[in-house]
Amino acid sequence: MHATSAASSTHPLPAAFRRLAWSNLVAQSAEQISLAAAPLVAVFALGADARDTGLLQTAQTLPFLLLSTPLGVWADRRSRRTLMTLAESVRVIAMLCVLLLVMSHALSLPLLAALGFIAATGTVAYNVAAPSLVPALVPREAYASANGRLELARSVAYSAGPALGGLLVGWIGAGWAYGCAAALSALAVALLAGLREPPRSALPPRHFMLELRDGTRFVLRDALLRPMLATAVFFNLGFFVLQAVYVPYAVHRLGLGASAVGVTLGAYGVGMVCGALAAPAIARRLAFGRVLIIGPSCGLLASLVMVATLVAPSFWLALLSFFLLGAGPILWVVGSTTLRQAITPERMMGRVSALNSTATYGARPLGALLGAAISARWGMEACLVAAAVAFLVQALIIVMSPAARLARIPEQSAAAC
Repeated sequence: MHATSAASSTHPLPAAFRRLAWSNLVAQSAEQISLAAAPLVAVFALGADARDTGLLQTAQTLPFLLLSTPLGVWADRRSRRTLMTLAESVRVIAMLCVLLLVMSHALSLPLLAALGFIAATGTVAYNVAAPSLVPALVPREAYASANGRLELARSVAYSAGPALGGLLVGWIGAGWAYGCAAALSALAVALLAGLREPPRSALPPRHFMLELRDGTRFVLRDALLRPMLATAVFFNLGFFVLQAVYVPYAVHRLGLGASAVGVTLGAYGVGMVCGALAAPAIARRLAFGRVLIIGPSCGLLASLVMVATLVAPSFWLALLSFFLLGAGPILWVVGSTTLRQAITPERMMGRVSALNSTATYGARPLGALLGAAISARWGMEACLVAAAVAFLVQALIIVMSPAARLARIPEQSAAAC
């Protein structure tokens, strides 16, 4: 691990990857601006209530469940650059449509939800194709460095995008906030259009379900990938059980105002940025398996800190909890992505990334529904405890797995090839 990290730190990343990283930054920023603007437009311009904004959020996240797998199969069969470029172009069109509808006073909640669904395809394509494209653009010893760069860009977008979206709506209006998002997406399209993807050998045509079966079987039979997937699922369950009740809990139990609640939630993005910046130094000093443990362990610690607010209500404890939820798990994202890239055959990289995305993002609405059910039956406080239990499970899964004992990034097995 130490030799690998040293190698990656002494070799600059290729120009093609840097173009991918910049396109990722502006595309993720466009997504976060539009996600922040959507509920503001719904509430202030369309008179939406909590039920309406909940349905709007569902529409904007549904593509992760419905499109990740088919787009993953596409990424394995065709050009990944083309997939990302087309999907991002669709986002540009969707954002421009919102702008035109706002300017013509013809926007409605169903139209906003439908266009939000369409725009989210760009994000799904990035989540599936970018990790699959990295191994084709950078040498093996630079995987961790490249993934860290991508996650740093995502962290910056998650930190600044929502705040920028809110400010743009307040300064220049909802429509032009979408116009700015469209401009950023257009820049991502231009960057992707100039990216040269190395050619791949053509694969014989196969049925979609056979492609999906092979990818699923590979993940479930692999002793390293299987616990990685389970860890991510339980992390997202716990996180969204907490997210489902945090705002009313913070207001009614912690006594926080709207601005204070926003600050605690913003600590999540700050933690992501700090974790992404620290990732290279941590990777140089620790064995690869130990790096994988840090994220789930921080998630468990964060949940216990939040549980502590049940007996000691505190703004600072809530702030610390969300900071830990961002800082530690970002190391997990970098490490787990690097591991998947290292041991997954190139021919099924897109499907494996898609299965991971479908499972982890699919756990989010399930966690939110579970939080709502627990809160209705036992109260908001029980949700904090339930979230901590899910975080405990995910930490135990990874600590007891063979991945935790890896000294370095493993080689792809002969069977996998």
